[in-house]
Amino acid sequence: MEKSALQMARAAYQPKLPKALQGPVQAKEGAATQSVGNQEEIKALFPNTYGMPVVEFVPAESENNKAINVGIILSGGQAPGGHNVVSGLYDGVKSLNKESKLYGFLMGPGGLVDHKYIEFTDEYIDEYRNTGGFDIIGSGRTKLEKESQFESGMEIIRKLGINAIVIIGGDDSNTNACVLAEYYAAKQYGVQVIGCPKTIDGDLKNEQIETSFGFDTACKTYSELIGNIQRDCNSARKYWHFIKVMGRSASHIALECALQCQPNVCLVSEEVEAKQMSLDDVVAYIAKAVADRAADGNNFGTVVIPEGLIEFIPAIKKLIAQLNEVLTDPATGESRVFGSAEEQIDFVLNNITSDNKAVLESLPADVKRQLCLDRDPHGNVQVSLIETEKLLSAMVAKKLGEWKAAGKYNGKFSAQHHFFGYEGRCAAPSNYDADYCYSLGYNASRLISNGKTGYMSVIKNTTAPAAEWIAGGVPITMMMNIERRNGANKPVIRKALVELEGAPFKYFASKREEWAKQTCYVYPGPIQYWGPTEVCDQCTRTLALEQGK
Repeated sequence: MEKSALQMARAAYQPKLPKALQGPVQAKEGAATQSVGNQEEIKALFPNTYGMPVVEFVPAESENNKAINVGIILSGGQAPGGHNVVSGLYDGVKSLNKESKLYGFLMGPGGLVDHKYIEFTDEYIDEYRNTGGFDIIGSGRTKLEKESQFESGMEIIRKLGINAIVIIGGDDSNTNACVLAEYYAAKQYGVQVIGCPKTIDGDLKNEQIETSFGFDTACKTYSELIGNIQRDCNSARKYWHFIKVMGRSASHIALECALQCQPNVCLVSEEVEAKQMSLDDVVAYIAKAVADRAADGNNFGTVVIPEGLIEFIPAIKKLIAQLNEVLTDPATGESRVFGSAEEQIDFVLNNITSDNKAVLESLPADVKRQLCLDRDPHGNVQVSLIETEKLLSAMVAKKLGEWKAAGKYNGKFSAQHHFFGYEGRCAAPSNYDADYCYSLGYNASRLISNGKTGYMSVIKNTTAPAAEWIAGGVPITMMMNIERRNGANKPVIRKALVELEGAPFKYFASKREEWAKQTCYVYPGPIQYWGPTEVCDQCTRTLALEQGK
């Protein structure tokens, strides 16, 4: 494999481990746990994996060094650091016993079901240490939820003598991991299942999980790009740049990028919903910032928009919820099939409420069509396909035209559009993510050797130097509640949204009026891998503020 100079230099980097994982460990167990919501329902669904204690690893004089065989799966969208979870797990199982084996199932959970795998070797793993992407074995979005899938997986698990499966994924993938752990426990198959918290969106976190891996690197990558645009913006002084960033279900990325770059406007979906803002309210808010800067002679600026903004506008959220219901076949739980796009649109218009129909009809034709037609693999509206940045800039231009005709605005408005998504998903991991991910993988090996199943690998205290990080595990059922998905009530891991009473948002809110009026841009520059700690090893602003650092 041809390598760049950076890859070759990074290959030599040895990720740091928490002190507790640098030798033999033993598990210190806490009190019994319960789910974050719907306790009785979750307990009934997961009788074999519910109520287990939180685990913390502490140094021991010796540990179980029996050889173990482990399978690993990369599930869902890519996130920087995934390769280090794999290499950390590999090094972890080999440190227990050199006869241990690690198998990678190819292209996501489907690889387990279809028996497609490779056995990792030192040479193979070494090619991918500290690199971005999931290309070491590929990823996929097959959902593990059917008994036939579980049993098919067991065939290859038995053939390879696998003791445990590690699933690296977001909230949906780890919900599947919990279901799989419960099934294998109920059947007494003796196969453990461990999850690892992955998603650049940052919405898989709670009191036990400080951050999901990849969030740090992705935000630093997007912030570099936004900073570059702001430098250009401040140089040409003639464009308003509308920049959409990833984050369908939460605005953590948009908020973190705002904290790093200080744009003129940053929208936070959770605030839009809390304030019951309409689409016109959002447009007026941006237009006012444009007009206020124009009054000072500044006909330029930047607007950061979370990918899922549209879905948080209450009237549109209500519409989307009903669209997800009516376009799901209640008999199968799958998306309904139509003969043509026109037939599908007619079906929608005839099966939604008059209020929702009015909202749908008020939207531009292309947005209306996308809402009616485009579905993701889970049967939901493809919000990411809606070009929110273009929709908002067009509506702002229209609003400013109305204000100009009324003598309320006398500036110039010209827009540029950007969507930063894939650019951040496979970036070379920052030192923070390289260390964090390696620790998550290594830690997973200790959860396995200590006989745990249905647990998430967790590393805490990560604003401190890596040696002071705390390693352990948390039962996945502890994070679950019941939510409405695809027309049915299902057990899922609760997503973490931006907390409007939290320190990161409060800090942002205290500064945004100044940022809106003044040109206060910060230019973060590219991720640094070598140099002073304050440049190279810092966590996100979000995490630092949450921890009071």
